[in-house]
Amino acid sequence: MDRWLLSILHSIWLNEVRARRVRQGQGQVDADSALSFDGEHAAQTHVLATQVIRRVDALPEAQRETVFLAYVEGLSYREVADVLDVPIGTVMSRLAAARAKLAEYPPLLHAVPNPTTGERR
Repeated sequence: MDRWLLSILHSIWLNEVRARRVRQGQGQVDADSALSFDGEHAAQTHVLATQVIRRVDALPEAQRETVFLAYVEGLSYREVADVLDVPIGTVMSRLAAARAKLAEYPPLLHAVPNPTTGERR
C-alpha cells in the first residue's frame, strides 16, 4: 500500500509542478531536470511516506476510512458522508479528531526538500 500511495503522491506532485510552470509561463520543461533521478530524494520520500502511512494506520478504523476518502480519494465531505452513510457532521467530526490525533505526534523526522525550490516540506 505504501508504494501505491507514494506513487499517487508523486504523480500529484508532478502535476502540481507542471501546472505551476504553465501558470508562470514556463510550459517547457528542461529534459535534463525532468529525466534526472535523485536517489536520495526518492529514498527520503519513501521514508516520509512510510511514516505518514504508519500514523494514519494507527487511527481508529472510522477515522482512517474518512481520512482516506477525503484526503486520498479527494471526495467532498458530502460525498464521504454518502459513501459511509453517515451525516456530514460525523464526517467533519471524524476528520477533526483524526487531525488532532495526528497533531499529537512529533514532527516527521525526514523533511523532504522540494527539488525545484530546495525548500523543505
